[in-house]
Amino acid sequence: MSEEPPTAATPELRAAQRWNVVWVVPIIALLIGGWMLYRNVSSKGPEVRIRFETADGIFAGKTELRCRSVVVGSVSRVELTEDLQSVFVYCTLDSTYADLLRKGSRFWVVRPRVSAADISGLGTLLTGVYIEMEPGTGPKGPTKWKGRETPPATSRSVPGLRLTLLSDEAGSLSVGSPLYYRGFEVGRIESRRLDADGRRIIYEAFIQDEYRTLVRENTKFWNTSGIDVSAGVDGFKVRTPSFQAMVTGGVSFALQEGAQPGELAQDGTSFELHEDIDAAASSTFEPTLQLLLLFDQSVRGLSKTAPVEYRGIVIGRVTNISFEYVPDPENQKVPVLVEVDPRLLRAIGTVTSPEDEILLLGDAVRKGLRAALKTGSLLTGAMFVDFDYYPADEAEELGYKGDFPVVPTVPSGFAQLEVKLASVLDKIDSLPLDNAVIEITAAAKETATTVAEARKALEEIEKVASAAKVTLEDEDFKNLPGDLRRTLAELEKSLASVGPDGNVQGDLLRTLDELRGALRSIDGLADSIKEKPNSLLFGKDDSGNPRPKAAGKR
Repeated sequence: MSEEPPTAATPELRAAQRWNVVWVVPIIALLIGGWMLYRNVSSKGPEVRIRFETADGIFAGKTELRCRSVVVGSVSRVELTEDLQSVFVYCTLDSTYADLLRKGSRFWVVRPRVSAADISGLGTLLTGVYIEMEPGTGPKGPTKWKGRETPPATSRSVPGLRLTLLSDEAGSLSVGSPLYYRGFEVGRIESRRLDADGRRIIYEAFIQDEYRTLVRENTKFWNTSGIDVSAGVDGFKVRTPSFQAMVTGGVSFALQEGAQPGELAQDGTSFELHEDIDAAASSTFEPTLQLLLLFDQSVRGLSKTAPVEYRGIVIGRVTNISFEYVPDPENQKVPVLVEVDPRLLRAIGTVTSPEDEILLLGDAVRKGLRAALKTGSLLTGAMFVDFDYYPADEAEELGYKGDFPVVPTVPSGFAQLEVKLASVLDKIDSLPLDNAVIEITAAAKETATTVAEARKALEEIEKVASAAKVTLEDEDFKNLPGDLRRTLAELEKSLASVGPDGNVQGDLLRTLDELRGALRSIDGLADSIKEKPNSLLFGKDDSGNPRPKAAGKR
């Protein structure tokens, strides 16, 4: 039995729904994506291209662009230049910081740096290097820049005085070297470079704002780098600055002694950087008169810039030593050109013209003004030119060689000593030396005889001394003091018996009395014999009729 085919179901037609909840998620995702895209596009600021020598430590999408340590952008890509000598670093700034990009802006890479002046960038050892931006002060600038390889010493936003120093030699000065005023640090060197001609060194210096009034238009700057050892007419000089200045170099500045302060220096003012303090002091010298000196002696030890003095006062300096000033081939004198400042010898406030100065100089020459070479230091042999008045037999006039006045000179120093020695030798030569030699020879012979006799006398003295030594060493002589003491004691006893209370003196007195009695008896006997000579034969007359004594008899 056959089956009937099934009948097709009739579709049910219904109207489609216009909104479905499923579409909510994609729509929200689309809106968020669009908003993020808008935010990404709208937040992007200008893109700048910075040229560096190397991209060491710089990575696209990682390295940040900062301004005063605040992130203002990031590195978008890094490319090599066409000449392969440097790199282009592209940085995108945030739109909110687009105004920071102005003319005069500076860019540099902050990384660890160690120098003699300071140590910086140690924080990047943990965070990685970044590019620092210093905004300029001009109008909005271009988007292509050349980055600095070293960071500036001070930011332009720091208030202060910025100056330019010019020098012929770089020495040991470097970026970061300090600036001193009376030994106190008030600033530092920000940069150095060669000028366009390659002849001079240009330093950019910064003075802190609180010390900017110390810098005047007539302020002098000089290099104080390292240890300065110099030798000149003043002998040897050794100058030692602070330890930091010896290591990193340094610059000192001050007004010269006696100078009146000038106007305050402004930003960008240029100053000459002198080699040392002596060069700075001599820079104020303003010569107005050039003189030619002709010396008839060696000028060894006299150098350019040697001082010219008048009785100890420095009035000028030597500028050149050359025979070109006197083209005469027969000239044997050495020409020395000096420049002097006659104002140093005038009273303050006195003003004279160059013509008057020549007249005064001519009058001084007639009165005996002369130039001489003198030794300033026996250790170095350096010489200087000294002006002074010397007595002259004849007055001289101020001469000329070309356009230069010629001041007469006199020999001095060793030349003058040679003249005196020659005079002394001439006097010695005129002396009767032959007779003096004969007399000296005779005196020498007599002296030799005297010496021989003296030698014999010395020998005899030695013999006597030897004998005396033998006597002194004899035992009997050594016992002599004891014997003398005993003898003296006995003598003392003997003298005591002879004294007023001694027996000897009593015996002597009795003997004297007896002697006087005997003398009286002898006197009586003599009278008897004289009166009666025969009494010696007949004896004494004993009759009771004595005869009267003759007149005058007793």
